[in-house]
Amino acid sequence: MRLTLREFRPRTGPHERRVVQPWPPLRHTSLRAPEPHGLLTGDHDGLNRLAGLFAFAARSRHTIVHVPLRDTATAHHAGGGEPVDLVLVHHSHGLRPSAWPELRRGLVRGTPLTVRTDEARTARDAADRERRRHRADCREELRPTTHARTLFLTGSRGVFADTAMSCAYAAGWGPRRKGIVEGGSALMDCFRGLAGEPGDPRGPEVLICFQAYPPYADFRRPGESASRPRRTAAGP
Repeated sequence: MRLTLREFRPRTGPHERRVVQPWPPLRHTSLRAPEPHGLLTGDHDGLNRLAGLFAFAARSRHTIVHVPLRDTATAHHAGGGEPVDLVLVHHSHGLRPSAWPELRRGLVRGTPLTVRTDEARTARDAADRERRRHRADCREELRPTTHARTLFLTGSRGVFADTAMSCAYAAGWGPRRKGIVEGGSALMDCFRGLAGEPGDPRGPEVLICFQAYPPYADFRRPGESASRPRRTAAGP
């Protein structure tokens, strides 16, 4: 997948950080904080690009991926928890959420950046993580922290790749679900591997839902002709 990004190099004290954001921003995708149940809702473009961003994060240990979602066109349409941005960062990076507000203020004058992700490699990384996750010594988890209206997901290659596959599945198969052309949303998957508090058997949860953006009369499922009149629910 080809991703167009903006790259920033903010400094905190003596340290320079590398931060990337999707460009243009995701307009019809929103995220609500897991308190304890979160919700990611997006259209095909948003979920597909998020899949690419998770895949990029999986292989970019020294880069912070920041996805502004708290003020998108759909951020305040659904109920639930607080609308939040998303930050993906590796455990080894050592980013503290409390340092994020200062870093975020430094995200000005970004430079254009184009990257490509390898879907086959992402699938292999996700499959490797799936084989390891039942082992007693497996510590590959997504650690969620909500701070400064931002959900931080701290993880590693395998668990980021696994979430990329979940977003790609939602983007690809969501348009085929019933009710989509009437404006409904479809529950597609969830973020697997979210770490909870000690003693909490369920832990936090983030569901992934597909929802086409209006006007729904213009929505076409994959494979449908753009020139052919769309069939209604009562149509043949």
